[in-house]
Amino acid sequence: MIDLVRRPTAAWAALTSLALCGAAPAAMAQASYPSKPITLVVTYPPGGGADAMARLIAPKMGEALGQAIVIDNKPGAGGQIGAAAVAKAAPDGYTLMLDASSFSVNPSLYPKLPYDSLKAFQPVGVVALFPNVVLVNARFPANNVAELTAAARKSKDAVSYASSGNGSAQHLAGALFESAAKVDMVHVPYKGGGPALNDVIGGQVPLFFGNLASTLQHVQSGKLKALAVTSGKRSSILPDVPTLSESGLKGTEIYEWNAVFAPANTPEAVVKKLASAFQQALEAPEVKARIAQLGGDIQKGSPEQARKFIEQQMTLWGRVIKERGISTE
Repeated sequence: MIDLVRRPTAAWAALTSLALCGAAPAAMAQASYPSKPITLVVTYPPGGGADAMARLIAPKMGEALGQAIVIDNKPGAGGQIGAAAVAKAAPDGYTLMLDASSFSVNPSLYPKLPYDSLKAFQPVGVVALFPNVVLVNARFPANNVAELTAAARKSKDAVSYASSGNGSAQHLAGALFESAAKVDMVHVPYKGGGPALNDVIGGQVPLFFGNLASTLQHVQSGKLKALAVTSGKRSSILPDVPTLSESGLKGTEIYEWNAVFAPANTPEAVVKKLASAFQQALEAPEVKARIAQLGGDIQKGSPEQARKFIEQQMTLWGRVIKERGISTE
């Protein structure tokens, strides 16, 4: 006689056993992670700021994880090429991405990205925040933000500012300044930050919203005047320069930053290991010293805090891009 009660129970036990057997390898893989070198895709070319941050933290993260982290530069399209490659990578923790603040700009600047920025990636952590500096040519008559604003209000084309191109960090910083100061200025896009900065130093264009790290030498040499920094507090390396907020323009905190991401659906245990190694890397004395030297503030925090910050940045730049009608054309 067939035992109708016992038979399903036995079948259920067999299915449960199979499920546990299937889950065991995955759990073991996560426990032994990482068991081979990790690739860190940098979405910008060698020699730039993003590449420098990657090469600064990767060795320290590798030490904490017990595996080498190999840098793979995949530049192009404002970070889209590298990001698209990582979005398609296996979510196993062996392919990561280091991107820049353009990550939070691209969803509003490019309506047809090859990935969903919020859904395709899991933030591991933000490396550091680097403020911009409001810079003018040494011969430009304005010596503070109030005088710059007064000059810009004389007429719509009274003051022009240079940038490395439409939709660039410098362009967006200038656009946010315009919104906060209620002025309209002339945007002069260049093919790269170097040519733009050179023409500001030469006096062809009076104004530039530059990264503190890359422009500090020109302030120190007297070629450029720093009118304000865009951080929430004064910079330790330019202590006499006020913030934009101190100068009367609220809601103008602007930072360039870099963050490390994993593909979405990377196991939580793996993300936790990566986040722990990332935070250990930020604690390394040489990492702290270099970021401080560049005028940056290290960002400690969880992946959840990193995601919240990045989402706030997306909201900010989405608003600015819409208000000012910014496009890449």
